[in-house]
Amino acid sequence: MSNTGSTASAPDPRGAHPVPRLALTAGDPAGIGPDLLIAMARQRGQAQRVAIADPGVLEARAHQLGESLRLVPFDPQRPREPTPAHTLEILPVPVAVPVVAGTLNPANAEHVLALLAKAADGCLDGTFEAMATGPVHKGVINRAGIAFSGHTEWLAERAEAPTPVMMLATETLRVALVTTHLPLRAVPDAITAERLEAVTRVLHHDLRRDFGIDEPVIAVCGLNPHAGEDGVLGREEIEIITPTLDRLREAGMHLRGPLPADTAFTPRALEGVDAVLAMYHDQGLPVLKHAGFGGAINVTLGLPFIRTSVDHGTALDLAGTGRAEVGSFQAAERLAETLAARAAARAAASRSISGT
Repeated sequence: MSNTGSTASAPDPRGAHPVPRLALTAGDPAGIGPDLLIAMARQRGQAQRVAIADPGVLEARAHQLGESLRLVPFDPQRPREPTPAHTLEILPVPVAVPVVAGTLNPANAEHVLALLAKAADGCLDGTFEAMATGPVHKGVINRAGIAFSGHTEWLAERAEAPTPVMMLATETLRVALVTTHLPLRAVPDAITAERLEAVTRVLHHDLRRDFGIDEPVIAVCGLNPHAGEDGVLGREEIEIITPTLDRLREAGMHLRGPLPADTAFTPRALEGVDAVLAMYHDQGLPVLKHAGFGGAINVTLGLPFIRTSVDHGTALDLAGTGRAEVGSFQAAERLAETLAARAAARAAASRSISGT
């Protein structure tokens, strides 16, 4: 997969500091999110790490794991510097009821969403340059009576972003989705020409701006087996997908497809491709997670701030055991730092051009 290139882009107000300040949310307190934050703190960060969590939960989990952890109250006025080892700056958000590692409790659902709100609002007001999120459990949030389909949709609503795009990435593969957390029977109706065009435009724009790819090449999967096989297996390709891609090609985008999904991910098909656009969640993500589970990163495109996340769930059976693997959260943090640095460079270039 191609990942080269650099391009000038529109001025970007995000990331105006040489040491980025990252908001790291703990996710569901009963899951492995607290474990991952504690594990990440073992080594000195390149950024200023601000954990958004209940400090009591982190301290109790560190004790359970036999880990050394120092929590420093977050002060946005303090000079920025990389966070020392075995230390996290803490922006406290209390849980509603005591936490038992590995045992979900709907009473703490509001706490989980409050973590996201603190991080997102801090990104919007410039307190943070980026956020990296620990895993949440959609089921327990919904059992608490709160409609929640996932980070992507919730953050988009919070930020009033019209077209959030979920993309997962490894070192060799990027997969974005036209639809995200929908029942399979609802997918065809959700794939409209308007949505496909909007998602493709966001993907193309953010690959150029955030990933520095001059002319992104995007491979687009069909919806149906064999990409509809000339209408024999479905007409979405003929009536919606192909006409939309043709319009975008005329606008200058480099798009391949619609491609049969069963061959779109072969090495030959991926040659020269910067990202694959899949029509639905389980069309694209099983391939990506097979290729890089535990080290892949979830990135939300189309937001007015940088958000990365882990590629896995709460892993309740691993919470508090010391067996949780921190690789995906570390990768999410590194990508957040990289994207924040690129945004800082764009902001500096914009100031230089404008003479301010």
